[in-house]
Formats: sequence, structure tokens, C-alpha cells
Amino acid sequence: MSADSSQGLTVGQTAARLGVSVRTLHHWDATGIASPPLRDSRGYRIYTAADVARLQRVIVYRELGMPLKSIKTLLEGDNADSVAELRRQHEQVSAQIAHLQDMLRGLEHMIHARENGVLLTAQQQAAIFGPEWQTDWMSRARKQWEDTPQWAEYAEHAANRTPAEWTSIAQASAEVDAALAAGMRAGVKPGSDEANQLAERHRAAFSSYFHLTYSMQVLLGRMYESNPEYAEHYNRQEPGLATWLREIIEANARTNGVNLETVIWS
Repeated sequence: MSADSSQGLTVGQTAARLGVSVRTLHHWDATGIASPPLRDSRGYRIYTAADVARLQRVIVYRELGMPLKSIKTLLEGDNADSVAELRRQHEQVSAQIAHLQDMLRGLEHMIHARENGVLLTAQQQAAIFGPEWQTDWMSRARKQWEDTPQWAEYAEHAANRTPAEWTSIAQASAEVDAALAAGMRAGVKPGSDEANQLAERHRAAFSSYFHLTYSMQVLLGRMYESNPEYAEHYNRQEPGLATWLREIIEANARTNGVNLETVIWS
């Protein structure tokens, strides 16, 4: 059927109106999804208002993720076929929405963990980490370390941990602290097998937050000794424990090939 251009839109005009490419309209024409019957005197397609309305439906269905075969069933099938296909697509879209909502919740957890360091209330933190715990410690740690891969790794772990898991981690850390204090009281010498085992226990416990290399552990040990807050924590359990811990960490690191003069955070 031929017509003049005043009876409808050219393929270019139709593509511009609908926000799709001319190539897309050609493809839909070739597959029979939307084939305008009219041609102008030069043989070019002419899209009528009805053709444009059909294309608008195609676009909506494509936005919902429907394959072209299913769209053709909707456009050309009887009412029963159309309703059945719409129900199938409804189920698929609902499943996609549920999946995206799960992803959204996961991202929200990650954001909160990155910003706060731990997904626990102040009351939960005090109950789990003990009376020494200060709720601003995490914000201070984030300010100092947020641009490091270690903070990112820590946040990924924190986003998925339950209060029970945090309780288990806190208990494990307390047990290591108690073992360190007992070792020092017993006269364990830095560099001995027993001291190296204690240093390894400390490294393993700390690795529940992020992977801790021997070099990084050395720097932590030095911070424990030099930072008044950390030193007080260890020395309260056993006088001089902060220094002794730094010594056994350094001796164990040396045993594992670390040059104590050139350690870096890596």
C-alpha cells in the first residue's frame, strides 16, 4: 500500500519521536513485531498513529525485559494468550525486583559499615566489647584509615556480621590478650617457640578484621607500645605487656624474614 507522507511519519521521524534508533525500527519491521503496511511513493515506510501506538507498547514491554517473541504473542495472540504471557512476565519482574531489593539492602549495609565501621548499636558495642570500649573509636579509625584497602576489607566483613559473630570475635581477642599476659608472667622470652606461637595467635585473631601481614603486625606492635590508649589496655592486664608484645611480634617477624628497619604497611 502506498501513501503520501502527510498520512504518517517517516522512519526517521518515528524513531525521533519514540527515542529509539532507526536501526531498531528496521529490526522490528524485519522480525514482524511492528511492520507498517504503508509506503510512500519512493517505497519508504510510513508510520500511522496506530503504528506508533503499537511501537509504544513494544517499547514498554521491552523495558520490562520481555523477549521479542513474547511481545509478539501479546500483540497478536488472543486475550487468553496475552493474559498468560503477562502473568509470566509479572512473575519474572517481581523476582527481579526482589533480587534488586536484596542487592539494595546489601549496598546499604556496605555503606553503613564503611561509614560507621560496625553495624551495632552503642548498647550492643558496650555489651560485646566491654567497658573500655569507646563508641568514637570506629569513627576515629575510619578518619585515619578509610582510604586504605584494609578499611575496605574490614567494612566488607563488618557489613555481614551479626552481634553473635562480633561476640565470638571479641571473646577470641580477650583470650589472646589473657594468653599474652600469662606468657609474660611465666617469663616467656621473645624469639622462643612459645613466644612466636603467641605472636601468631595475635596475628590470627587480628586477621578477623583484615588480612594482617608480618610487617603490618610489627607496625601495630609499635603503635600498641607508643599510643597511650593501647599501652594502657595491655599494661593494665600485666605491667609492661605492651612493650613485651611489641618485642615478641618483632622477633617472630624477623624469624619470618622481615627486615625490621624497613617495615611498611603492606
